[in-house]
Amino acid sequence: MRWMLAVVQVPAKPSRHRVAVWRELRRAGAVPVSQGTWALPAAEVFREAAARAGELAAEGGGRVAVFDVEPRDAAAREFIVDAFTAARVDEWGEYATDCGRFLEEIAKEIAKEKFTFAELEEEEQSLERLRRWFRDLKKRDVLALPQARDAAECLRACSDALDDYAERVYAAVHGGSSEG
Repeated sequence: MRWMLAVVQVPAKPSRHRVAVWRELRRAGAVPVSQGTWALPAAEVFREAAARAGELAAEGGGRVAVFDVEPRDAAAREFIVDAFTAARVDEWGEYATDCGRFLEEIAKEIAKEKFTFAELEEEEQSLERLRRWFRDLKKRDVLALPQARDAAECLRACSDALDDYAERVYAAVHGGSSEG
């Protein structure tokens, strides 16, 4: 795998420009490897993000210099891959935690027998947020980590739980009839 290094120089004041660049790089999946230097896979989606970060830096009077790099040896390759892997594993872990919270919320609503369309709509929005987040994480996970498969299973469980909850809502609202 080829990599890019993005070297960021943005004036300290006002800080909003540095923060905007940092957020753009993080959102894209870049990982900081040293002060002001970020590593990204050399794929088109990451190149576009580096270009956007450059535009944001320029707005603040700074710049982003992007270099295509090839690790010189196994240790250098391991350094970048390990940093990138650790960031993705953290993101997948956070995602799994949110899926767990979603499942707990559905179970809580079932236990309380809170079968309302308003609650169903709220839970549908939560599931859609999880779906968008999964797609974003999947784009960044160019290493195809096993945590992505686990997250896909979590998302499937959330979808199944919402389907079950929706059936309960419709049954409660329509007095047990499945006709709508």
